[in-house]
Amino acid sequence: MKRNLKSKHKTSIKFTLILASILMIGCGEKKTTPKVEKEPTLKEAFESNFLIGSAVNDNLVSKKDSLGEQIVLTEYNTITPENSMKWMYMEPEQGKFEFETADKYIDFSTKNDIAFIGHNLVWHSQLAGWVEKIESKEELSASLKNHVQTVAARYSGKIHGWDVVNEALNEDGTLRNSLFLKQLGPDYLINSFKWAQEADPKAELYYNDYNMTRQEKRAGAIKLVKDIQASGARIDGIGMQAHWGLEDPTLEEIETSILEYSDLGIQVMITEFDITVLPNPWDLEGAEVSQNFEGSEHMNPYTKELPDSVNTQLAQRYKDIFSLFKKHSDKISRVTFWGINDGVSWLNSWPIEDRTNYPLLFDREYNRKPAYYSVLEVAKDSAL
Repeated sequence: MKRNLKSKHKTSIKFTLILASILMIGCGEKKTTPKVEKEPTLKEAFESNFLIGSAVNDNLVSKKDSLGEQIVLTEYNTITPENSMKWMYMEPEQGKFEFETADKYIDFSTKNDIAFIGHNLVWHSQLAGWVEKIESKEELSASLKNHVQTVAARYSGKIHGWDVVNEALNEDGTLRNSLFLKQLGPDYLINSFKWAQEADPKAELYYNDYNMTRQEKRAGAIKLVKDIQASGARIDGIGMQAHWGLEDPTLEEIETSILEYSDLGIQVMITEFDITVLPNPWDLEGAEVSQNFEGSEHMNPYTKELPDSVNTQLAQRYKDIFSLFKKHSDKISRVTFWGINDGVSWLNSWPIEDRTNYPLLFDREYNRKPAYYSVLEVAKDSAL
């Protein structure tokens, strides 16, 4: 009887040891199971190349767009206010500044360690009505200086860079005949950069414009930068507004422009980046906001959804362009998309009202589009 109990006890111990071994082997297998790699976000993927960001509207900083905020915090390390820091909002009455909304942008970017780009200090468009009524050269010069320095000084040390002057060139490269040029002459450009530098010595200072890949306008921009540099004023970079299409401008035109601007010894930035998929009106040029045209079914072909073929074309276009950006990442310091998703893009209302465009990396439901993944592919391709 005792032998039987002992035999059963040995059998029990043996079974227990076998079971323990199996469990230990199982545990060991769990420890060696490879972890699934997390897909990098845009800012992570291009961390060693350039800042990457988005223009945002007031819904972001007023907490009315939680999904948009999530995208910004996840994907981007720089933001630009789309409208709220333009003259008509910042100084609606002479000498009376409205800082509440702009302060929210600064607080948001500071809290979340996001590089903030001020847009903009001097522009002929979206001015406050009182500015256009000034007839005295002396008063206009004093008002311009006061506006530039008051706004720039308000955020001194809290801002990464300013679009100091915006869209001061015609398509042929000559200076736009704005009210500033007519009353103050070309010196207003140089003075604006000097005033901004005095008000915020740490902020980077940029000139920003559209159609910067076209030969005549590029030549005018290069002359403008050289004139500013020769005056002793500081200019740190040039913003190439990238309101581009599925075929225009060519990759060759974009590359030539990057190289020629970089040769000036300044940073090159790709600003206001979006790619329209819709037909252009017959005589459309550039991104002049005053242009507007009547709509038609032909001009608004994708009211329900974007066909797969066009989605594929858009993704390839983004991939080709970003491959070029990565190739010249030693010259490019920032790439900023103009909007968080397709639904808030200005291209839904310009140059024709009430169209349905699809120019960005996120759709109207904030989902990543094929174009998003094609851009990530560029970052992962070590051959580029």
